[in-house]
Amino acid sequence: MTTLYIAGPMTGLPEFNYPAFRAAQADLEAAGYDVLNPVDVDTTGTTDDERTWEWYMRRTLKMMLDADAIATLPGWRNSRGAVVEVDLGACIGIGEAPVADWIAYPEQEVTA
Repeated sequence: MTTLYIAGPMTGLPEFNYPAFRAAQADLEAAGYDVLNPVDVDTTGTTDDERTWEWYMRRTLKMMLDADAIATLPGWRNSRGAVVEVDLGACIGIGEAPVADWIAYPEQEVTA
């Protein structure tokens, strides 16, 4: 089974865009994928102690490295962190495609 990491914008969005990440996870799992969701690294939620960008990146990059491919959310190109994740993935052979493509074409082969 293919394991996908979700990459997308968080900073500056309501609730850090967690609802979009959770919805994507549910849709991808329904399509048969194992999913690594970066929002799972933060157990405090979006209203308690806010974490720094660096804090997230140190944890989520480790998570992304365990994925077979990356599923991107809309607006990911405007996210400093998502761009780092996708670029690093491409450098080491982890390809990416939009979440919608993974759902529409579950048998696709993604290359970096």
